[in-house]
Amino acid sequence: MLLFQITIETPDEPIYPADDLYGIVGANLKRHLMLGRYVIARIVDGSRFDEFKTMYGETLVTGFARLWGYPVGILGNNGVLFSESALKGTHFIELCCQRNIPLIFLQNITGFMVGEAEAGGIAKHGAKMVTAVACAKVPKFTVIIGGSYGAGNYGMCGRSYSPRFLYMWPNSRISVMGGEQAANVLAQITREQRLREGKEWTAEEEEALKAPVIKKYELEGHPYFLVLGRSCILLYSSRLWDDGVIDPADTRTVLGLSISASLNAPQEKTRFGVFRM
Repeated sequence: MLLFQITIETPDEPIYPADDLYGIVGANLKRHLMLGRYVIARIVDGSRFDEFKTMYGETLVTGFARLWGYPVGILGNNGVLFSESALKGTHFIELCCQRNIPLIFLQNITGFMVGEAEAGGIAKHGAKMVTAVACAKVPKFTVIIGGSYGAGNYGMCGRSYSPRFLYMWPNSRISVMGGEQAANVLAQITREQRLREGKEWTAEEEEALKAPVIKKYELEGHPYFLVLGRSCILLYSSRLWDDGVIDPADTRTVLGLSISASLNAPQEKTRFGVFRM
């Protein structure tokens, strides 16, 4: 195996100030789904971003840039992943592996689309993206800038897919599904059970059932998760679920240091194998 070799150029600062990122760090993750290009413009050299397939699979932003002079391929979420988004991401990851370009994933993902999309092959196309992420041997880096839920965590290179470094912003949340989705599922099951038993199910009872579920997900999905009743504070970082909770304004610097460190490791050749067709 050889050391990873890429061409490094003289870096220049982004046009937009990093402090702008504080303006999009909010508690309500739903309000800020379309973060991809906004964040990218504040972390890459000269705010220059050569976007890949701009008009296709628009809920996933992909493209090439330089960060501290290093060439990088960036994937950022602009909402839920559809079949087109997954195929676009798969193609982009393959290109980056072919060109030995490190990958950066900016996660703010609620998952893959369900419903009609399932009949349209979202499981098959999503599997292609997950396969590409799992097989890619170029250095991978993940920053969770919002939500990270369900299979979306897999497709956007969550901890199980061995990114060299994974960081979280203080506002980020991570869980199998969102709190509201889990609460709605439990409420639906309870409501149908009550109806089968011939009992009433009021709106007040539904809200009383959902509130503690949402609160539990909100608490335990937080990067600073405190386990009550124990003598210490257990952070996601302490469990090695991430490599640190970072200041959003430091994202560019942290990623630059991470890329620099990763290039000292031996390079492996990417072998994708057979994709599900």
